[in-house]
Amino acid sequence: MDAQCSAKVNARKRRKEAPGPNGATEEDGVPSKVQRCAVGLRQPAPFSDEIEVDFSKPYVRVTMEEASRGTPCERPVRVYADGIFDLFHSGHARALMQAKNLFPNTYLIVGVCSDELTHNFKGFTVMNENERYDAVQHCRYVDEVVRNAPWTLTPEFLAEHRIDFVAHDDIPYSSAGSDDVYKHIKEAGMFAPTQRTEGISTSDIITRIVRDYDVYARRNLQRGYTAKELNVSFINEKKYHLQERVDKVKKKVKDVEEKSKEFVQKVEEKSIDLIQKWEEKSREFIGSFLEMFGPEGALKHMLKEGKGRMLQAISPKQSPSSSPTHERSPSPSFRWPFSGKTSPPCSPANLSRHKAAAYDIRYSYLEQSKFGSHALLTQVS
Repeated sequence: MDAQCSAKVNARKRRKEAPGPNGATEEDGVPSKVQRCAVGLRQPAPFSDEIEVDFSKPYVRVTMEEASRGTPCERPVRVYADGIFDLFHSGHARALMQAKNLFPNTYLIVGVCSDELTHNFKGFTVMNENERYDAVQHCRYVDEVVRNAPWTLTPEFLAEHRIDFVAHDDIPYSSAGSDDVYKHIKEAGMFAPTQRTEGISTSDIITRIVRDYDVYARRNLQRGYTAKELNVSFINEKKYHLQERVDKVKKKVKDVEEKSKEFVQKVEEKSIDLIQKWEEKSREFIGSFLEMFGPEGALKHMLKEGKGRMLQAISPKQSPSSSPTHERSPSPSFRWPFSGKTSPPCSPANLSRHKAAAYDIRYSYLEQSKFGSHALLTQVS
């Protein structure tokens, strides 16, 4: 048992003093990392009236210096923290965590006031006393729970539970006709201050619920609670149901609007893409058209070439007059090209003229043979 206690104390010291991954400690403002561990509490904290106490040993308080230095495992520093703990939240848990970590070896006792005291001195609570006891019991930092705790701590109560220090925030707590119910504890040197958690408190939570009462009433009606259980009148019940239907219609309209916006956005994107593609294709088409039919297009060059060839075919070059004439034996008859008919016999006076015409026809045929027989027939005609 002693070995387990010393191990716990050493573990707390290591977590507080060990440097972090960058050599920094918790005192430097950088929280040090600890090894992941699956060990945890398996039972809720016991009530003080269920614990057997050995009163044979004398009760001697430890000083703040002794508690800060560390006490033996068998003699932990007994720290007491009290409160209402209505709607137990993270602010309560953080306060108890601070009280638990005030000293290296701490035994935390938590007092919870009863409904009667709370209603008399502070006001009505949402949770009853048994629910509040149970909530504090299941906080991991609590070692013992005192039911029906006193509103003002008396020396008899401190001696009965052998309390060394009382933990609470340092803000004066005025109640029960006193400016500060912890004033005498502070004067006795038994007060250990903790820090409040800003932004979260029982009063803040209740304020949120009251502010949005209609929302939460409608919420619980939807979940099956009756108007009687919620203390809602018949008219308000119908009003909430009507508001619920209106909200559903508004939600559907909103969904349709969002879908229509998405559809319009997609159509716009597609139309932009189509316009861009059309512009690209139109530019390509216009360029191709100008290349073919423009002022300096391919068609113009083709027509020029064709026209030149046609003119060559129609007006062939004449043979030079100085070119020698080859004497050929007179033929009795002249056969026209591509014709089976024989020319009539020529007289001697016209023979030279026929020879020259035949020479021109042969020359034109050789020159323009690549244009086909039609050019030749045109020349002959």
